[in-house]
Amino acid sequence: MSRNFALIGTGGYVAPRHLKAIKDTGNKLIAAVDPSDSVGILDRHFNDVSFFTEFERFDRHIEKLRRHSDENKVDFVSICSPNYLHDAHARFALRIDADAICEKPLVLNPWNIDALAELEKESGRKIYTVLQLRVHPALIALREKLMKEKSDTKHEVCLTYITSRGKWYLVSWKGQVERSGGLATNIGIHFFDLLIWLFGGVEHSEVHLGNSTRTGGFIELERARVTWLLSIDRNDLPQVAVDEGKPTYRSITIDGKEIEFSGGFTDLHTVVYQDILNGGGFGLEDSRPSIELAHGIRNADAIGIRERSHPILLNKKPRQL
Repeated sequence: MSRNFALIGTGGYVAPRHLKAIKDTGNKLIAAVDPSDSVGILDRHFNDVSFFTEFERFDRHIEKLRRHSDENKVDFVSICSPNYLHDAHARFALRIDADAICEKPLVLNPWNIDALAELEKESGRKIYTVLQLRVHPALIALREKLMKEKSDTKHEVCLTYITSRGKWYLVSWKGQVERSGGLATNIGIHFFDLLIWLFGGVEHSEVHLGNSTRTGGFIELERARVTWLLSIDRNDLPQVAVDEGKPTYRSITIDGKEIEFSGGFTDLHTVVYQDILNGGGFGLEDSRPSIELAHGIRNADAIGIRERSHPILLNKKPRQL
């Protein structure tokens, strides 16, 4: 059965993945909104989408459809808006009697989850989040392998994610901590969720370095000790990435061995959507541990470089910004 979708944040970076997922699962996008009108990508996936640049007019249109007939009402709202608006847009979805499918991070603060949970109960609708790494075949296989292991020692894990960004990043909402949640939330949240999913809950966390372009620290999980670094500074790129002209470097090692999951990303959003439509999906509580961790990192005082800091921080003096 085809479902009706509306999409918030059509001009954003991640919206194309949601547009593809909606189409690939055999559903219909009937309305979309974005303050920017550079949304020609809609034509690659759907015809005759009602588009708005003002949320108030979008809201009025969706409400009109809801009151007109069950056939025309919106069943799902896909949320691709800036991070700080996710909470409000999830509330909007429930208010119009629709389920929400929200990009990461679902919210910026742990207590926002509690409020949304109350609204879920009141409305009878659901808020789902996109944790696409949990449906990656190679990572599912890795988790199954790790869960079968019986060991008294914890794994040693190193997370490195360097994704070069220009000066625009800090000027945009992504560079404003109160809107994006900072680097740990904006570019790290899905990695933190993955690590918690693989190795269990957080027992200890400390931040060794934290500024607008680089942050790193140490996390102790139930079954792993993790050193991590997130950076948008291209000077942190390893030589191998520079030589290949790649602006991004991503690495997760377990006990010195690289996890290989560079392929298989193309259709992960579609897999998440299909799971939701089949009665599954990841909800509020699935997102809580990583949101709590990222919130804690954002509000922690950096304690300085330590012996167990990330190798890049140990071998290279942080730039003065």
